[in-house]
Amino acid sequence: MKQVLQDMAKGDTSVVTAPAPQVSREHIIINSSVSLISAGTERMLVGFGKASYFDKARQQPEKVKMVLEKVKTDGLATTIEAVQSKLGQPLPLGYCNVGVVTELGAGVEGFKVGDRVVSNGPHADVVKVPKNLCARIPDNVDDESAAFVVVASIGLQGIRLAQPTIGEAFVVTGVGLIGLLTVQLLRAHGCRVLAIDFDDSKLELARQYGAQICNPSKGEDPIAAGMAFSRGRGVDGVIITASTKSSDPVTQAARMSRKRGRIILVGVTGLELNRADFYEKELTFQVSCSYGPGRYDPAYEEQGQDYPLGFVRWTEQRNFEAVLDMLESGQLDVRELITNRFAFEDAPQAYVTLTEDKSGLGMLLLYQSDVAQRAVRQVPLSASGVFDAQRPVVGFVGAGNYASRVLIPAFKTAGAQFHTIVTSGGINSVIHGEKAGFAQASTDLDKMLAEPVINTVAIATRHDSHARFVVKALQAGKNVFVEKPLAINQDEVDEVQAAYQTARQNGNSPQLMVGFNRRFAPQIQRMKSLLAAVKEPKSFIMTMNAGAIPASHWTQDLATGGGRIIGEACHFIDLMRYLAGCQIVSIQARRMGDSPAVEVAEDKASITLGFEDGSFGTIFYLANGASNFPKERVEVFTAGRVLQLDNFRKLKGYGWPGFSKLNLWKQDKGQQACAAAFLGSIEKGWGSPIPYEEIIEVARVSIEVADILRNQEG
Repeated sequence: MKQVLQDMAKGDTSVVTAPAPQVSREHIIINSSVSLISAGTERMLVGFGKASYFDKARQQPEKVKMVLEKVKTDGLATTIEAVQSKLGQPLPLGYCNVGVVTELGAGVEGFKVGDRVVSNGPHADVVKVPKNLCARIPDNVDDESAAFVVVASIGLQGIRLAQPTIGEAFVVTGVGLIGLLTVQLLRAHGCRVLAIDFDDSKLELARQYGAQICNPSKGEDPIAAGMAFSRGRGVDGVIITASTKSSDPVTQAARMSRKRGRIILVGVTGLELNRADFYEKELTFQVSCSYGPGRYDPAYEEQGQDYPLGFVRWTEQRNFEAVLDMLESGQLDVRELITNRFAFEDAPQAYVTLTEDKSGLGMLLLYQSDVAQRAVRQVPLSASGVFDAQRPVVGFVGAGNYASRVLIPAFKTAGAQFHTIVTSGGINSVIHGEKAGFAQASTDLDKMLAEPVINTVAIATRHDSHARFVVKALQAGKNVFVEKPLAINQDEVDEVQAAYQTARQNGNSPQLMVGFNRRFAPQIQRMKSLLAAVKEPKSFIMTMNAGAIPASHWTQDLATGGGRIIGEACHFIDLMRYLAGCQIVSIQARRMGDSPAVEVAEDKASITLGFEDGSFGTIFYLANGASNFPKERVEVFTAGRVLQLDNFRKLKGYGWPGFSKLNLWKQDKGQQACAAAFLGSIEKGWGSPIPYEEIIEVARVSIEVADILRNQEG
C-alpha cells in the first residue's frame, strides 16, 4: 500500500510504500477510491511541521513545560533524545476516506465485502479502520460527495450541541470548508443563518446556500450585523468554525447573542473571555469534540462497543449516516465545494497547493492504482539483506514508541542483524525499519517466523499478545526477547513454560529473555557488586513515582494491558529479586482504598516481598505524585550502610568503605547493556543473562501481587 506522511521535524510531505495492514477484531480493511484533504486541519499540521524548533515550542507552551520538567528529572541529554525522537516520527495525514470493503475482522456486523463506505481512514490506498468509524454509502451518493461526510459530521456535532429549532437565528463565524457545510446543515434545520468571514469568495458560496453575509475586512461590524440580522433581539446561537489565535470570534459571539444564547466552538480560537459578556446574559459556551459521542473512547472506537440508541441517539457513526442521508436527499450539496482534484501519487504537490493557495476548499485525492498491487504484505527496504547465520539475525514484532525510540536502537548498537520488522498497520514497520536498517518490512508475522535465516525474535507489542507471540516464536525454534511483561495471567505463563520445555525436548536450546533492563544499568551493577560482599540480609525500599495514566488507557485495561502492576511494577519486582539474589518466599500488598476521587486504585500501592535469606523490601508504586519529583528511587539498607539511587543518574553510598558516589551525566536504565547481554549470549552460546527460573518466578509473583490488590476490599 501507499500512504501520505508528514515529517514533523523537517516539514516534508511524502507518499510512502508500506506493507498492507492485516485485519483485526472489530476492524475493516478498505481499498480507497477518494479521500478529502481537510484544508484547515491539514494546513495547520503541515505548517507546524515546516516551523522552526523555536516556533514549534512557541505554538505548544504546555509541551515546553513538560520538557523542562523532564530535564530536571531525567537530564538534558535524555530529554533532547526524547524530543527529537517524537518529532522524528512522521504523522499520517487525513481522516476523510471513501472506498470499498475488502476484509472484515471478527465481530464486525452490518458490513460485507464489496460495500462502499465512508470512514475516518487516512490518506492511503488501503486503510484499516474500526467498524464504528465507518458507514455504508447509499447507491445514489457518489464517492466524491461522500468524501465530505466526516468533515460535515464535525459541523453537525456542533449543531447538535447548539440544539437549534425552526426559525432561530444562527451565526456561523468562519466559512471555510466546515463552516460552509455548517451553513447548509443549519438551513436544513430551518434556521436563518448569518455567515461571517474575511473571504468574499467563501461568503458568496454561503450566500448561495441561503445565508446572509458579513465581511469585517470591508469595515462591516460583526456585532452590529448580528444584531440587525436578529431584528435587534440578539442571535439565538453562534457556531464558531474559524481557526485563529484571536479571541475576537468568541467576544463578538457573546456580544451579538441574546440572553441565554448558545455559543459552540468547533474551530480553534483564542479563549481570553470577558466574564461580564457571559455573566449578564447567562450565555452557554461549549467546545464541540470532533464528529460526536464515541470520539477518543477506546471502548467505542477500538473495541467496537456501541452506545445504546435509547441513551445516545447520535454517535460518530450515526452522525456519518445522517450526513449521508442528507446527501442522498439533496439537502446537502458539496459539488460547489470541490476546488481541486489530484492523483493520490501527486499528494505532495497537493500539499504545496494547500499551503500556497488559501482559497482552496475541497481538495480531493483520487486513487486509481491497481488494487491487487496494494495488498502486498512484505516490502523490501534499503538494507543489503546479507546475513551471517552464526550471529543473531533478528526479526522484530512491534514498532511503537518504546520499541522505536529505545529498544530497536539498543539492539542496533549491540550489533543485531536486522532482517524483518513486523507491525499490524504496516506504516510503522517502514518508518522505523528504514531508519534502523532492516532488510524488509512486513505485516505477516507467520511468514517472518517461517523465515529460516531469522534465528532470534524480539517482541514489543501490547501486553495481551506477548505470551501468544512468545509461544509461536518458541514453536518456530527462535530465540526470544520479549518486552515486559512475559504474560498477564497464570494460564499464559503455563503456556509459555510448556512451549519452552517442548522446544528443549525437541533438541532446541532457545534463549528466553524478558526486557528487565534495569538490572543491567551500570549503577545497579555497582550496587550488586557492593552488596555481594555483605553476608547479612538486606532491606529494600523502591519508590516508583509512576505518574497518572487515565483509566481509559490500554495499559489500565486488564484484558489488554494487564494493569500497571503486571505491566510495569514487574520491573521493580525483578530488580529487587536481582539485588537480593535469592528466591521470593512471601508476598504482601496493599492498594489505596476505594474513593470517588480516585479513578484507578491499583496503581497506588505498596508491595512487600520476603526473601529466602531473610531480606525483605517494599515497592511503593504510586501514580499520584508530582511529575518533577524523581521518577524512580532505589534504597538499600544493610550492615550499617546505605545505598541510594535516584532516577538512574545519581548513586550515593553512605558508610561504604571506598565508595561514596557514582553519578552519570546521562540517565542509563540499562537498555543497551540488556540487549547486548542477550545477543552476546546467543552468539557465544552462553546461558540466558536472566535465568529462566527467575523469569518465570517474577512473572508469577507479579500476577499474584495484582490478584491480591484486585481482591482487596476497598
